[in-house]
Amino acid sequence: MRIKLLPLMLTVALITGCGSAVLNPVTGQTERSVMSEQDEVAEGAKAHQQVLQEYGVVKDAKVQAYVNNLGQRLAKLSHRDHLQWHFTVLDSPEINAFALPGGYVYVTRGIMAYLQTEAELAGVIGHEIGHVTARHGAQRATRAQDAGMGVLAATVLGAVLESQGMSGAGQLASQVSQTAAAGYIASYGREQELQADGLGAEYLARNAYNPRNMVRVIGALKDQERFAADQARAAGKPAPAGSSWLASHPSNDERLNQITQLATQYQGNYADEGRERYQQVLRGLTFGDSAEQGLVRGQNFYHPVLDMALTAPPGWRIQNEADQLALVSPAGDAALLVQVAPPKAGRTHDEVIRNLLQPSQGNAQRLTLNGLQATRFVGSRTNAQGQAQPLEVTLVSGPQNKLYVLRPVAKSAAVLRSAGAALAQAQNSFRPLSATERAAAQPWTIRTTAYPRGGFAELARQSPLPSADQQLRLINGFYSGGEPRVGQGVKVVE
Repeated sequence: MRIKLLPLMLTVALITGCGSAVLNPVTGQTERSVMSEQDEVAEGAKAHQQVLQEYGVVKDAKVQAYVNNLGQRLAKLSHRDHLQWHFTVLDSPEINAFALPGGYVYVTRGIMAYLQTEAELAGVIGHEIGHVTARHGAQRATRAQDAGMGVLAATVLGAVLESQGMSGAGQLASQVSQTAAAGYIASYGREQELQADGLGAEYLARNAYNPRNMVRVIGALKDQERFAADQARAAGKPAPAGSSWLASHPSNDERLNQITQLATQYQGNYADEGRERYQQVLRGLTFGDSAEQGLVRGQNFYHPVLDMALTAPPGWRIQNEADQLALVSPAGDAALLVQVAPPKAGRTHDEVIRNLLQPSQGNAQRLTLNGLQATRFVGSRTNAQGQAQPLEVTLVSGPQNKLYVLRPVAKSAAVLRSAGAALAQAQNSFRPLSATERAAAQPWTIRTTAYPRGGFAELARQSPLPSADQQLRLINGFYSGGEPRVGQGVKVVE
């Protein structure tokens, strides 16, 4: 949960006109497009600012320079080397990478943690460069206009609440952050993905990396999805449909086979895969939540920047989203949503109720919540169809002069009533950070160490990670089996 929590609804740019003939630099064929190269660059630059605002960037110059230099080398030998390319590491634990038209490529620190070598990272970046060089974003914009929709709007990377398993509460919240970036990075078609795979393999080979690293990347990320499914199964829950690089890129056996076939077409003497270089760059990189986004530690949520904390009821889980915090019931059918009211909504509780909630009727009750001034409002508001909708929120004047909006939501009125006690417990836990909690609110970081004779089990005993043995296998590429050799450098989390 970042400081900007309430979704910022932005106008999505619409490309107008019937389009013109444009030469595709990859295929050499002429195709009709509503976006010229100048349009691609302009739209990419505009959406780039929104991506930075949505995610934030990793504040480690060493990491940013490393990824940018690698990306620039790959782009220089691509089909559009004349573009001004931009490569950015986003401050997100999500396992993802994506590209915008005009030469803007992003990888998250989350995906970097699960890769083993520089060559694997080059495979991810090369794939995304391929989407840009083949003009896939422009092709999507053209198809969207043909369908009468303009550039499609959705949350960046499709990270709506539904994708995080919060189905009922997500539908009721109906709050989807829309950005110009989103239309370009929604799911690509099968042929576009295969083409980007092929281009990624080609760009690896051009830069003296073994194209088989494309296969290793897919294998590593499939292991990550398998781990998530295994954890859900152990907890008696369905496998998550989370937002990862594979979740937003079609993944199946046919595609993996085609990637393998593509890679075997290339023969040559390839450079060192850069395992040691890559591990050096990862040292000190935040793993999981960051202090700027807030930290989930068991049933507690600590936000050292905002100086606030909450505790989820037993069995409930904490979902830390870019635009809000959600404490979600075991069944996923009820939640407490916590958001920061935007400054323009007002400086007082009454102003926020009037300007942000826009009720048609209701009553406000003043109270205190762990020493903080609060207002509970119960009433209704009129929707666009003229129907009255119940409205129940609690406003809290929190630390750092922030006004918080706490809202219970559920799949139905009956569920809301049955979850009432747990929702009240969650709400009543909202508090300023104590000195002890502030000391505990430290992000985890990646370190490297020599693999011990006691194996991952020995490393797990010193790790703060839940299911540490399995997670350490996962981030080191051994989830499906095998062991590093004793003394080999491996990643750990501290």
